[in-house]
Amino acid sequence: MSTNVAELLSPAGDFERLRAAFRYGADAVYLAGHVFGMRSASPNFSFEEMCEASRLAHELGKKVYVTCNTLPRGDELSQLPGYLESCEAAGVDALIISDMGVLRMAKKYAPKTEIHISTQTGVVNAEAACMFHELGASRVVLAREMTLDEIREIRANTPKELEIEAFVHGAMCVSFSGRCLLSNYFTGRDGNRGECAQPCRWKYSLMEETRPGRYMPIEETGEGTFILNSRDLCMAEHIPELLEAGIYSLKIEGRAKADYYVASVTKAYRGALDAALEGRPLPEWVMPELDKISHRSYGTGFYFDRGGPGQDSERGGYVRDWEVAAVCMGMVDDTHVRLSQRNRFFSGEPLDVLCPQEEPFVVVLEDMKNSEGEAIEAAPHATMEVIAKVSHPIPAGAYLRRRRGEKNVLETV
Repeated sequence: MSTNVAELLSPAGDFERLRAAFRYGADAVYLAGHVFGMRSASPNFSFEEMCEASRLAHELGKKVYVTCNTLPRGDELSQLPGYLESCEAAGVDALIISDMGVLRMAKKYAPKTEIHISTQTGVVNAEAACMFHELGASRVVLAREMTLDEIREIRANTPKELEIEAFVHGAMCVSFSGRCLLSNYFTGRDGNRGECAQPCRWKYSLMEETRPGRYMPIEETGEGTFILNSRDLCMAEHIPELLEAGIYSLKIEGRAKADYYVASVTKAYRGALDAALEGRPLPEWVMPELDKISHRSYGTGFYFDRGGPGQDSERGGYVRDWEVAAVCMGMVDDTHVRLSQRNRFFSGEPLDVLCPQEEPFVVVLEDMKNSEGEAIEAAPHATMEVIAKVSHPIPAGAYLRRRRGEKNVLETV
């Protein structure tokens, strides 16, 4: 069991995202190898990368947890002993497990590695939590369908050595604890094996059997409806309540997201968690920062209402008001910065800077030149190098963002 007061846990779909998580304030990351993880679309980690991830994390005083939370079929079990032994040999801090058979095998083949019970297991009461603790688990990741009152009850009726982890930000599944068969039914891609096609985000209409081709809207607008489309979870404004309820690890969803997403959300929740631990109000920049990433409309999930996270039935896409304009490659001198372009930006345009060391700030790029030293008014080409004068130093690796427009820009999934 950790001696820390609380933990900020970020997703890492590959090594670049792992570095972003640690650079922007995560205490730990969760990742997957190339098998048995619930996000097969992510690049994920080879054994060598897993070893390097553990080494880097431990040098920084941080931790690495590996997801082994699919439901393996019988013909896959022969792969598990070697895989579990490899995870332990790599030095990972914990295995995240949902299947009882995998739990049993982990105790045999990775006996020195902690066991965390996955949210896929659906732990919603103290008896289940206590049972898993008796079976060797050091942590339970609670089902997302729980209220704060229910979490308080679990904390009050479980051993203090058992850590409680819960999601605080990211996509919500329309089905209980991710136990959904829609993707498998519609596309043959099994959501319980890391291959979800997210059909809950699709737009649906109703068609009567004897009237083929005649579609009837499910709601009054006549535009169809995204009846299964859950809002994204966002609990940044409620960190004190989460801590008071007994949640130790605050988990950010998003192993399939890009490094910029990981950096931005981790930075925001690091600010929110530090403020809560120090008894300070939520920093004013935190909620605007979470609006600068690609997201669906936000809600507070089940924490305050057992009725659910709420569905955004009017749209199935993302809100994208902001975009990354450039990534900083470092300062050329005290007043000039070298940038790598990601989206078109212009000389004289104010850009918002995200970096680990300080709160987000705004710079205006002046005296812009390309890599040939020629003066330019805009940077239109992907990854082109730009040198510009700035009034504030920008560290290497920082992201420069620009607003895409006054109105929300919606793009379909």
